[in-house]
Amino acid sequence: MSKTTIRKRIALTATTALFAGMLTVVATPTTYATTHKFAGETTGGTNTQTDQGLINENLFVATLPNTGSEAVVGGTAGTVSTVTGIDDTALSKGLLAKDASSGTAQTATVLAGGALSLYTRVSTAAAFFTTGGSFSAGYAGATKSPYYNSTNTYVGFDEAGAASLYVASGIAVLWTAPTTVGTYAVHMLTGFATDSTGASIEPTAANGLTPPTLTAAITVTVVAASAGGAYSAANSACETTQNLAGATATNVDGVDSTSSVANGGSWAIALKLRDAYAQALTAGNLVATATNGALLSWGSSAGTVTATPLAGTGSTVVAYRAGSLDALRIDQGTAGAPLTTTVTISFNGTTVCTKTVSIAGKVATLEVSAIQTQDLSLGTHSKDIDASGRTGGQLFQVVAKDSAGNRVATDGLGTFSADSASLAAALPTVSAISVAHSATATSSTSAYSYSTGLYTCGAAAGTASMKIKFTTTGTGEAVTSPAFTLRCADNPYTYTASWDKASYVQGEVATLTVAFKDSKGNAANNVVTPGAATFVTPMLTAVSTTGSGSMLPSANGSKTYTFTVGTTSGMTAGTYTSIIDFTGLTDVAAEKATPTYKLTTGGDTTTNADVLKSIVALIASINKQIQALQKLILRR
Repeated sequence: MSKTTIRKRIALTATTALFAGMLTVVATPTTYATTHKFAGETTGGTNTQTDQGLINENLFVATLPNTGSEAVVGGTAGTVSTVTGIDDTALSKGLLAKDASSGTAQTATVLAGGALSLYTRVSTAAAFFTTGGSFSAGYAGATKSPYYNSTNTYVGFDEAGAASLYVASGIAVLWTAPTTVGTYAVHMLTGFATDSTGASIEPTAANGLTPPTLTAAITVTVVAASAGGAYSAANSACETTQNLAGATATNVDGVDSTSSVANGGSWAIALKLRDAYAQALTAGNLVATATNGALLSWGSSAGTVTATPLAGTGSTVVAYRAGSLDALRIDQGTAGAPLTTTVTISFNGTTVCTKTVSIAGKVATLEVSAIQTQDLSLGTHSKDIDASGRTGGQLFQVVAKDSAGNRVATDGLGTFSADSASLAAALPTVSAISVAHSATATSSTSAYSYSTGLYTCGAAAGTASMKIKFTTTGTGEAVTSPAFTLRCADNPYTYTASWDKASYVQGEVATLTVAFKDSKGNAANNVVTPGAATFVTPMLTAVSTTGSGSMLPSANGSKTYTFTVGTTSGMTAGTYTSIIDFTGLTDVAAEKATPTYKLTTGGDTTTNADVLKSIVALIASINKQIQALQKLILRR
C-alpha cells in the first residue's frame, strides 16, 4: 500500500501511546449506582437495551450481579446482529459503581484485578485502547474478527470485504483492570480511514490503521477494597417536604420546603440513604426521635414515599429497613398547641438527618391595627393602601397569632365576623364589619401575613368601639379581639396648612402639614382624596409629590409634604409666604392657606439696618451716662 493512497498509517504498538497522550483523562467523579439504567432499559434482571443505543455512538458496561469467579463476555453464536442479543450474557466482575451515561464522559469504579464486560453496536470498523489493564475475549460472531497488539492494550475489529458492506452488528470485549490502584482510561474508536481521494479504507490488522472517531470513553477508578455498604453523607439526603407524592429517589436532594404548616397539619421528612457508590444501604435500624412531644411515624414500607404515613403515637419510632427511600411523618403532640420540634434520625447508630420544623397552633389572639377612617354611608374602599396588590377591603389589618406568638395563616382555616355585642353598641355610627382578604402567609415581613377588612359607616360622623372574632371551622372555637376604635367622617371640605418650624436654614428639610376637615369640622376621612393641588413655596424644593389628586390623607385627616430648603440656583434669605391651593376645595368653600416662613443661609446675617440700630442704641446709652455724670458734679 503506497503512501499516496493511505492518509495515515499507525503501527498497532504505537496506537495506545499516541492516544494516551492526546486524550485527557477525566478526574475521578462522584460514583453512582452499579445498576445504572439507560433510556428504554427494563428494570428487571437483564442488561437489556430495548433501543440498543445509537449505532457507533454508545458503549455499555454490564452491571448485572455476578456470583461467578470470572467476568463473562457477552454474546453467543447467532446473536451478534443486535446489542440485545449479546447483553444478557455479559457479566462484569468487581464492578463497584457505574454512572448512567454511555458516551464519552463515563465513569466506573472497579476492584483491582476486576473486569468490565463491554458491548456495543457498530456499523464501521471499531477499536478499543486503554491506558492500563488489558483486553481479552473479543467477540463479534462470524462477521468481524478481533486482533490485538502485543500488550493487549489495543483490540481492533475488522470485517472481510469492502467497507460498504458493513452492517450494524454487536461486538463485545472484556477489559481487565490493573492490580495497581489508580485512574485509567478505556476508549472506543469507530469509523474508517480515508485515502488521498477521500475513499474509505477499513482499518485492519494488516494495514495498521486506527478508526478516526472517539465514540466512547470511560474513566475507571481502580481501588484496593470496596467502600460500599456504609453510610455516605455525600450521597445521601433528607429533606422536609409538603409534597410526598412528588418525592422520588432522584429528586430527594436535601432542599427543605419553605412552606408553613397550619394547626392540625403535619410535616414529612423524605429520606434516602446511600453508600460511597450511591448504592441504597441494606436493611438496618432506623431510629427517629423528636423534641417537645411531637408525634412521629414511619411510612408503611420502605422504598416509596408517595403515600403519607398514618399519624404517630410517640416521639420515638424504630424501623428495620433498607435506605432506598423512606418517609417520616411529624404531628403535634397536643391538638391545637403550637409546635417547634427538632427531629433526629439515625441509621445503625449513626446520625443521618436532623431537621427542625414548626406547626402553628390554633388561633389564640387577634391584633387589629392600621385603622383607616371610613366615609359616611359607605361600605367599600378600593385603594391598595399597603402596596400588596390587594385592592379593596383595606380599612384595617388583623394579625392572628397562636399561643406562642407565631402568626397564623387564617385563609381556609376559619371565618371572621363582627362581635355581635360590640356591633350592636356601635350602631348607628358603624353598621357592619367584615374581612375581605384573609392571611395566607406567616412571615412578619409579608403583607399577606395579616388579614384586611372593611366596615360600613352610617350617615353621621363619629367613633365606635368595636371587636372582631375569628371562628375555626374544624372546631368551632372562637377568639375575640380586644376593643378598637373605628372612626367615620365626611369628605375633605376645608383645610389648614402649617410649617413645622418658623425659620429654616439652607439645606434643612421643611415639613408642611395640611389638616383636612369635613363640612361639620371633623377631621376628614382618608377614603376620598382631597383632589389636585397647586403649591407655591418660594426657595423650597418639593421632595414628596404635591400636586397629585390621588394622595390620601392619613386616618386623622392630615397629610404631610416634605421640602428641602434652597433650590438648584441658590437661595436668598428672607421671609416668604407659601400658597397652598387644593383647587377642588377652594372652588367650593375652602380658602387658600398662606403659611409664612423665614429662610437664612446659615452664615452672618447681620444687615446695615441692624448695625445702624446698634449704633443708635450705643449713643443713647453714652448720653445717659454723661447726663448722670453732670448731675453728680453739680451736687458737689
